Amino acid sequence: MRIAVLGATGKTGGLLVEQARERGHEVVALVRAPDRFAPPAGAEAGAGAGRVEVRRADVSAPGTFPALDDVDVVVSAVGISKGDGPGALAAGARRLAEARVRTVWLGALGTGPSKGAGGLIYSAVMRIFVGAELAEKAEADRIALDAGATVFHAPDLTDGPLGPERRTVPLADHPRPLLPPRTSRATVAALMLDEAERPHPSAGVVIPLG
Repeated sequence: MRIAVLGATGKTGGLLVEQARERGHEVVALVRAPDRFAPPAGAEAGAGAGRVEVRRADVSAPGTFPALDDVDVVVSAVGISKGDGPGALAAGARRLAEARVRTVWLGALGTGPSKGAGGLIYSAVMRIFVGAELAEKAEADRIALDAGATVFHAPDLTDGPLGPERRTVPLADHPRPLLPPRTSRATVAALMLDEAERPHPSAGVVIPLG
């Protein structure tokens, strides 16, 4: 497959690029500043299996956002970075919706349709540390969902190893935990790629576990 990764310079985005290469996919790294993108060790530039093509993709500049008609799926790990003005995350969702490309979108547990799904303690933590961004995260998810994306609502992400029993569950089947849930970035990246490789996309919001 030819998989584009939006937000490839981030921690989760970098893992998506690395894992997609390891699976033998062609990777297109969509980054705002190509000079800041460091490809995985051993990766060669250009097209072809295991290679990484880099394209400038500034979600805040719709006229310069690259065409994506040559990729099979976009896996987005774009987030709200320091210095981003209001609306940057929603703009990313809008650019992908406009591209009409199959999308696997990374959101956050406890926002929008999954509000309260992380449990009472987790919800309180989200309000304290993410409160100002909750509305925009929910708006970005709505745009992605309306465009037919599979939206991952991941809990607090860690730098731990790949989970041995990774899986996703629909939001409706996710039990509300007592303690704040956590999942490794490596596990979430692997699950998003699992979803990208499926011939039939999962509908709506899914929760990564493992």
